[in-house]
Amino acid sequence: MPLSRRSLSPTEVYKLLPRTNCRECGEENCMAFATKLVNREATLDKCPPIHEKGREASLKTLWELLKPPVKEVSISSKEATVKIGGKLVMYRHELTYHNPTAIAIDVWDDMSEEELLNRVKEVEGLSYEYIGRTLRLDLIAVRSTSNDMGRFGEAVKKIKENTRLPLVLCSLDPNVMEAGLVSYGEGRPLIYAATRDNWRDMADLALMYRCPLAISSPRDVDGLKSLARTLVEYGVEDLVLDPGTMWDGNLSDTINNFTMVRRAATKIGDELLGFPLLAVPATVWMSEGELPEIKAWREACLASMLMVRYADLMIMHSIEGWTILPTLILRENIYTDPRKPVAVESGLRTFGSPSEDSPVLVTSNFALTYYTVAADLEASGVGCYLVVTDTEGLSVESAVAGRKLTADKIAEALKASRVEEKVKHRKLIIPGRASRLSGEIEELTGWTVLVGPMDSSDIPKFLQEKWSSQPSQESGQLR
Repeated sequence: MPLSRRSLSPTEVYKLLPRTNCRECGEENCMAFATKLVNREATLDKCPPIHEKGREASLKTLWELLKPPVKEVSISSKEATVKIGGKLVMYRHELTYHNPTAIAIDVWDDMSEEELLNRVKEVEGLSYEYIGRTLRLDLIAVRSTSNDMGRFGEAVKKIKENTRLPLVLCSLDPNVMEAGLVSYGEGRPLIYAATRDNWRDMADLALMYRCPLAISSPRDVDGLKSLARTLVEYGVEDLVLDPGTMWDGNLSDTINNFTMVRRAATKIGDELLGFPLLAVPATVWMSEGELPEIKAWREACLASMLMVRYADLMIMHSIEGWTILPTLILRENIYTDPRKPVAVESGLRTFGSPSEDSPVLVTSNFALTYYTVAADLEASGVGCYLVVTDTEGLSVESAVAGRKLTADKIAEALKASRVEEKVKHRKLIIPGRASRLSGEIEELTGWTVLVGPMDSSDIPKFLQEKWSSQPSQESGQLR
């Protein structure tokens, strides 16, 4: 029975492990390893004894217990691999989501060579820094709009030579698809798509080239399941399901179909629907009579809705920053572990070229807080020191309220940072939202506390107006 269909306890897993406490997995004992297996923080390949002769039955049972209800499928090029699916739960609060929704941008085979390579370069080069993480696109979807074997094969070849990203090959013609697969060579592109009309030929290609295969059955979940059964019985193991992506007049059907498929897999245990889901927000560009900006906006809206409704892979068209960046940021927020706040390492940071007269500030180690403060300190142009205090990943206001940011913790952080050896003054700037800690901090540390602004965007103005460019030798004089 898959993990998500009922609550699986570490004890159940522990009973099936060798229970030798050999520590080869890196854990102190088998119970600790069992707990990590249940939380999906470890895998069975970390336990050599379970793979020994005589333990085949236990290994098989463990595999059945721990395998995700939604199968993990890999799409790869020679240089990169994208994993989709592998979901354990339907709702994020039940555990966490794994394998973030992969985003592919489309190109088409009747583009000129210059247009094609420029678009590939744009997809490959898109990069955005967000709270210490780099957001990027994952794949390129090559559409056969010419329906010509030669043009499609040549387009795939050119793209492969100019990108490290894996590809999704899009054609309903098996002959055109094979031309693309031959040109692609080494790697596992996703074949898109098998239908009730071409499934046998597409299945043969998937088996011959050892590639995952997407099934398309728009607005027909029963038909999708029937095709999945046929292909599984035919021998195709890595499938991706496309229930159809409709916008005008059928949006509710689209969302309902995605939801029903994922519910069947995670709550009922329907293995024929336990495969990654593919959405195509790019379908909004098929509508006529609308401005490109309206289509791009609709596509971004549809992408956000389908991402939160279980899409594991999306094919999009627009690559404009105002449409694609919100989608990437939403993905990042959804796929953080709700059990673990996003945090940075505590400790001392320097900005600019601080001197012994430079200001010393304090903040929390919540990633969003830290990177916001860091950006504002850099914008100020004032060399300074920042003491990042361990608040277990909570923001300043929440940490103060929850006693995770206290005068004691700030005093400990100051001492551990040894910042007193770097400056000759004893003035500490704390966040405005931690103002109530000022008196206690002064008593514990002997430092004079200056209450900074409530919002970090006011830090540059605060430093420029309040902190003298040449503080007195005694105390870092304020103006």
